[in-house]
Amino acid sequence: MVAGAAAIAAGTWGIWRHFTHFPPDTTPEGAYMRIAIAIGDGHVRDCFAYLEDEAQHAAYSIRAFRRRASDRVAAAYPEPERSRLLAAYRKHASAPDGADVWQDMAEHRGWVGRLRRDLSGIAKVETNGERATIETARGTRYGFRRRPNGIWGLTIFTAELLAEAERAARDADVVEKAAADYERAK
Repeated sequence: MVAGAAAIAAGTWGIWRHFTHFPPDTTPEGAYMRIAIAIGDGHVRDCFAYLEDEAQHAAYSIRAFRRRASDRVAAAYPEPERSRLLAAYRKHASAPDGADVWQDMAEHRGWVGRLRRDLSGIAKVETNGERATIETARGTRYGFRRRPNGIWGLTIFTAELLAEAERAARDADVVEKAAADYERAK
């Protein structure tokens, strides 16, 4: 009985959400609502489209640098260092897309839990040119930046993604130098 009522409630919610119009993602409110729905539905990867461009580019850079480093490690490093580094880089190096890197980082760094705890109704929106801040009913503030395509992108994770991209770039440089040393020593 309870399971049936829960199923009906879930179905009604899904139908209501499907037919209910909410703001387009070319507004801060629309982008925020899409993030909230994606997190609520467990579709973390879908949030990637609503990150600012710098954050998205950083995720793609992480993937590219980890892939480059992995290729050099596989080609030139001796064991056991080869296996250790390949295992460390595998998840991001083999990611099909920057959105997959984002999803992995969001899940492993606690970003999903943070969003899940903090996302609530919109209490106030402040827009100032290309930037906007949404204040939730719980008092949490989320920064957004308008992207060139008009969609608003969440800025909260950009610094961490950029830092990880820089770390991946430094790692790739170190791996390249060590790989060259290993090849000369052969």
